[in-house]
Amino acid sequence: MTTELLLGIDVGTTFCKATVVSLEGRELAHGRARTPWRAVPSGAELDPRALIEVALAAARAAIAQVPSGRVIGIGVTSMAETGALIDEHGEPVAPAIAWHDARGEDEARQLATELGEERFMIRTGLPVSRLCTLSKYRWLLAHHPQAKRGRRWLNVSEWVVYGLGGEQFAELSLASRTGFLDLASRSWWDEALLWAGAPPDLLPPPVPAGTPMGRARPGLLERADGAVLTVGGHDHPCASVGAGAIHPGDLFDSNGTAEALVRAIRPPVAAEQVLRAVAGGVTIGWHVVAGQLALQGGFLSGKALQRFLDLLGCDESGRAALDAAALAAPAGAAGLVVEGVVEDRAALTGIGWDVSPGLVWRAALEAVARHAAGIRRTIEAIAGPVERLVVTGGWARSEAVRAIKREILGRFEYPPVTEAGARGAALLAGIAAGIYSGVEQLPPPA
Repeated sequence: MTTELLLGIDVGTTFCKATVVSLEGRELAHGRARTPWRAVPSGAELDPRALIEVALAAARAAIAQVPSGRVIGIGVTSMAETGALIDEHGEPVAPAIAWHDARGEDEARQLATELGEERFMIRTGLPVSRLCTLSKYRWLLAHHPQAKRGRRWLNVSEWVVYGLGGEQFAELSLASRTGFLDLASRSWWDEALLWAGAPPDLLPPPVPAGTPMGRARPGLLERADGAVLTVGGHDHPCASVGAGAIHPGDLFDSNGTAEALVRAIRPPVAAEQVLRAVAGGVTIGWHVVAGQLALQGGFLSGKALQRFLDLLGCDESGRAALDAAALAAPAGAAGLVVEGVVEDRAALTGIGWDVSPGLVWRAALEAVARHAAGIRRTIEAIAGPVERLVVTGGWARSEAVRAIKREILGRFEYPPVTEAGARGAALLAGIAAGIYSGVEQLPPPA
């Protein structure tokens, strides 16, 4: 009897990761490939076709490590806001702009003036910013001549699923990051489409994560021909599924290039609470768990910490020693403080005579943890006290990151999961393939 397997692919900002998962929920093998951004003055972009290539490369690397078995379901999760603008033949007509790229700033200001800032927040659960797809799309129309030929927008994991042979759908948690979705009705906001200059069918029908979206084309992945395809949604909520942090009272803290704190709540959320959330750095959108909303506060923690490693001239080989020095340093970093740690420009203040790399690194770690604590307070003000904090992600593998997070945020669980996002995508593929009836049937991390 052939063993049946699930495959999860997580197309992240720095790496694309893939994980082969057994039907019992065990991570059997992993693969990864670097996301091939091209640096530009405003940030970064890439050819959308490259996203499919790295997804396949990571998936092949993972599958090759499992000697036998047939992949029956493939789930793809990804970063949000970035996407592929394609023509009527499914071919890209513009570069995929990185979600953190500076393009769209002027368009966001126009949006606030012309559609109304509070009105936009209440309708979409998002702040008016350059990050949302709507701002980036309008920038493309104004500055990239070929963009006018675009007929359809697919977010990254939707685009990858389409590239693997799937159908065109918009997954709700990713749709919630675009600025085009009317949160209450779960349908596209016509006025936003009109403001952006978009065709009325720019975005495909929105559906929940775990919806079957076709089958994998033969020959793309070994032992995966005909596997059921699904979009696992936005990477942070999807990772909360992979980490088993989707129960009432759970708060999930995902530590990657971007850090996100995610909590599932039942709809609806009153307009005044939406405004309160957004003012505190928390967005409201649909969760990958069907029927649930997600309170989510995100910031560039990993990217912010990396610039301090660069400042200190510390590469991967020196991280263990620097972490040890930070842990040996006193709480409060002897008065050394990083101000604006997640802003474009940060400042290091309180530099004394006894400054050292360990103190600087501790100050940066404390600043990031304090920022996360502020987001947690906003989430608790709307959803009530957190009963269980669950922490995962690449940066959380650092003992110093975990120790300082524990000092500032309090006790948390660190589940035995290597790639929570990819594992979550694989389990959602299991729902799409009919292996599990819903998230309540998913196996816990082990």
